[in-house]
Amino acid sequence: MNLEWLDRKAYPFHSNFIDLDMGRMHYVDEGHGETIVMCHGNPTWSFLYRHLIKGLSPAYRCVAMDYIGFGLSDKPPEWSYLPQMQAQNVESLINRLGLKDITLVVQDWGGPIGLSYALRHPDNVKRLVIMNTWLWSVKGVREYEFFSGLLGGPLGRFLIKRFNFFAGPVMKYVSGDRSKLDRATQCHYLKPLATPAERKGSWVFPKRIIDSSEWLASLWAQHEQIRHLPTLLLWGMSDPSFKARELQRFESIFATYQTIRFEGVGHFVQEEKKEALVPLIETFLVENF
Repeated sequence: MNLEWLDRKAYPFHSNFIDLDMGRMHYVDEGHGETIVMCHGNPTWSFLYRHLIKGLSPAYRCVAMDYIGFGLSDKPPEWSYLPQMQAQNVESLINRLGLKDITLVVQDWGGPIGLSYALRHPDNVKRLVIMNTWLWSVKGVREYEFFSGLLGGPLGRFLIKRFNFFAGPVMKYVSGDRSKLDRATQCHYLKPLATPAERKGSWVFPKRIIDSSEWLASLWAQHEQIRHLPTLLLWGMSDPSFKARELQRFESIFATYQTIRFEGVGHFVQEEKKEALVPLIETFLVENF
C-alpha cells in the first residue's frame, strides 16, 4: 500500500502486524504500563484513536488494531468480513500479545466486536470505556432496518464500492460538528479504501446490522457477565445512529458507571472531542485502579 497520504505527525506510530489465516492484521502498540485495547468501527481504523494513543501512552500501553479490510490491514477479496469473525481476530491479537487485565475502549462496531471479548473473558478485562455503539439485536427497529436495508442492499453496495460512500458522505452526515472532520482528516479514512476491491468490509458491515441479529442477541443475553466492570460512557448526543435510548440501555447494564454526555457531538466522538478525551479517561482509570 502506498502510504504517501499518511500524515506521520498526526499518526507517528510504529506499525506492527500479526499473520492470520485470511491475511495480515495491522496494529499499534505504544507505551508501557496497564494495557488499553482500542476497537474501532466502520469505516475507521486505529487512526481514529491517534489522540488517545498520544495522550495515554506516556503512562499506559495502548494497543489499537485495524480489522481485516480496514486501515493498513490486508483486504482479502474472498473473506466473509462478518463481525463475529472480526471479533475472533481481536481475541487472537489479545492472546498472541499476552495482554492481561485490559481496559477496553470501544465505539461503533467496536462495541459488539470488542465487548464480545469481555463477555467471553470477563476476568481478563478490568474496565470499559464505551462510546456511541450497541450490544443487542435491533431487528424490527424501523431506523436500523431502514439504514441496514439501504446501505447494506444493492444501492448501498454500489455507492460504497463505486464512490467510497461510507468513508465520505456517511462520516460527514453522522458528525455533529462537520468542521472537525476536515478534508485532511477525512483523507485518512478514504485512502485506505482507495479502490472498490478494498471496500468489501465497509459494505458488509451495514448489512450485518440486521443480518447478524442472532449473534448480537447472543451477546446481549450474556450482558450480566460484564455488569461488575467499572465503565465510562462517553456519548455524543447529536449522533443520528446511537441516541439517548442506547445510552440509557447501557446505563442499565452496569453496577458502577459514569456517563459524560457531549451535546452537539455526533457519532465519532474521538474525532470531535480529540485530545479533550484524554484527561477524562485518565481520571476514570486512576479512580478505578
